[in-house]
Amino acid sequence: MTVPTDRDHASVVALVECALVELTHEAVGAVFVSRQVGRSSRTQYVARDDVGEQFQKRHFDDRLGWHETTVPRRTVRYELITHLTRSTYLMTKRPCEAPATDPDTFVVKPVRELKTP
Repeated sequence: MTVPTDRDHASVVALVECALVELTHEAVGAVFVSRQVGRSSRTQYVARDDVGEQFQKRHFDDRLGWHETTVPRRTVRYELITHLTRSTYLMTKRPCEAPATDPDTFVVKPVRELKTP
């Protein structure tokens, strides 16, 4: 899915909830990629337990490299909803930055296909 999206808030919340269920019960990870001119960042979330209360968060920034941490489900939910509900208005109000050539994206894919450090 490309971001920003034209989905309403309730639809984005439902999408995130479905993604969290899949992360808990399948060998998949959620990936959010943000692009700016000359720079990109990638955040991956993978469940660490069978009940989906703890997730491994892997964040990669072109300038800073990889950083991994463990976060609770509520943090993953909040971060994904925040990323996916960013408005077009906010995306165009970044001062001194040219717009990215590619849109931000969100995808759920098998863990074996995730990029790792």
